[in-house]
Amino acid sequence: MEENLALKGTAVQSTTYYHWGAANAIDGIRYAPGEASYCSITLNQLNQWWRLNLLEYYYIYKVTITNRADCYSERMTGVEIRIGNSLENNGNNNPRCAVVTSHVPLGGTVSFNCNGMGGRYVNMYLPNIQTFLTLCEVEVYGTAYRKKVFLRMKLASSVDTTAVNNTFLNQLRSALGLSSVSDVKLSWSRLPYREATHKQKKPTRACADKR
Repeated sequence: MEENLALKGTAVQSTTYYHWGAANAIDGIRYAPGEASYCSITLNQLNQWWRLNLLEYYYIYKVTITNRADCYSERMTGVEIRIGNSLENNGNNNPRCAVVTSHVPLGGTVSFNCNGMGGRYVNMYLPNIQTFLTLCEVEVYGTAYRKKVFLRMKLASSVDTTAVNNTFLNQLRSALGLSSVSDVKLSWSRLPYREATHKQKKPTRACADKR
């Protein structure tokens, strides 16, 4: 089963209409009875946005959005989905995955393929439109970015490889900003042993004997 990465993140939005905060759109509840229950809503202003921080870099393959179920279904039309690492213009200048061009019915859910776009931030943006931005649920599906690091070491045969393991795991964790040593998979390989051989050169005479 696919994991909804949005449930791990945090959310903010440009403005907030009464108590309909940004976090309502990542609470795992697509629909509940009532007036925009468990939805996020901004004020009725120009260029409203909502931003999800996934806290880590991911390759994102699918974004799913659910519309409110009680009224005003047209407010989601024109929303741009933007994905990336930049917070320039509140993250709204990141590359665009898709645009909600068609009408999403009340309580309707639509999904967009983002083809593995990389980033930490997922924005819902309404450029050049003055309206309330309403989102009842935003779901994000993808895979984590894994960085491979290769190290080559020359160890004496008497070295305790377990101790070296622990030392380098701690150093890698610190250097890469990892939360635990379990995030690093460390493996060892031993090069074939070659015995050094030396060829002795025959001495050369500086000059020929004179007779």
